[in-house]
Amino acid sequence: MSVQPETNDRTAMRVHPELVPAFEALPEFADPYEDIEATRDGFHEMLAAFPADRTGVCSERFGVARADGSTLTVEVYRPEGAVGAAPEEGTHDGADEGADEGAGSALPAVLHFHGGGFALGRSLPGQDRVAIELCRELPAVLITVEYRLAPEHRYPAGVEDCYLALEWVAERAATLGIDPARIAVAGKSAGGGLGAAVALMARDRGGPALAHQSLCVPDLDDRVGADEEEGADDAEAALGARVLNGRGVQSSWQHYLPEGTAEAEAYAAPARAADLSGLPPAHVLVCDLDPMRDAGLAYARRLMDAGVPVTVRNVPGAWHGFELFAPDTRVAKEMTAHWTGQLREALHPVSPAVV
Repeated sequence: MSVQPETNDRTAMRVHPELVPAFEALPEFADPYEDIEATRDGFHEMLAAFPADRTGVCSERFGVARADGSTLTVEVYRPEGAVGAAPEEGTHDGADEGADEGAGSALPAVLHFHGGGFALGRSLPGQDRVAIELCRELPAVLITVEYRLAPEHRYPAGVEDCYLALEWVAERAATLGIDPARIAVAGKSAGGGLGAAVALMARDRGGPALAHQSLCVPDLDDRVGADEEEGADDAEAALGARVLNGRGVQSSWQHYLPEGTAEAEAYAAPARAADLSGLPPAHVLVCDLDPMRDAGLAYARRLMDAGVPVTVRNVPGAWHGFELFAPDTRVAKEMTAHWTGQLREALHPVSPAVV
């Protein structure tokens, strides 16, 4: 009987048993920034080869004017037959008149910020799988935001785009068929960090009220991986060679933050915020083998200490982005169901029973 090398045995002990085959099939982790354009092209080629199932969902794309005259593109996904019509493309004037009309049939809204290390991850037009699935499952109006990407556009370009999209949605809630009292932000990885930052901005700027912030494996802290040493033990080295490690997280921040940044601002790295009070209820989901796990858990604890309602979930034995490589496993399905369920509970609350 053959015996696997000790490194594989020890690594497998940390990976969830159901995920071991997917982990062992992973290629060696590559630096996406080595040729960012090639990375983006490869990502879009993969998306084009497997188009999303848009059954029951329709979408429209709109331009939102930035202060400098350039245009931010957003896409509005809605369940087919839902109340609400899209606003005129490119408008960015005051709030729509008659904002309360049709509120009883209005849907909640989720601003969905894609992940991808602040540098890639943008879906093809009409093909955002996360938005489509949430649109059907919640149900809700989903707004995806094509924020400017690093390293060509470093902080604060991306997060300011996300906040601008929130203002645009809130101003046009009636026209979009959205209940303005039920607007949430959601995102995975870098998108989760952007969602947390937009919640901070909305509080500090007196902006639109948010009902919920859904932070899935969020990238919140530029200090993650800063002290990671090259001399990891065999199991850690075997794990880090295939999945995102601390050095990979640091590379992302180095390309996102302005060159020469010694300490990130809170709207770049929400973990730097001194005060977390007055923020919307949150759901924080982390993965056990993700280098960003501890920062996510620490942020959740600080939100709790600040009086913010928080639910937390840790996925044992899972790495950052594992669901992309093992979507049909029970672990991935349960994670997605939990994340979706938390959003549904936040945006479709159950009315108190009448005694």
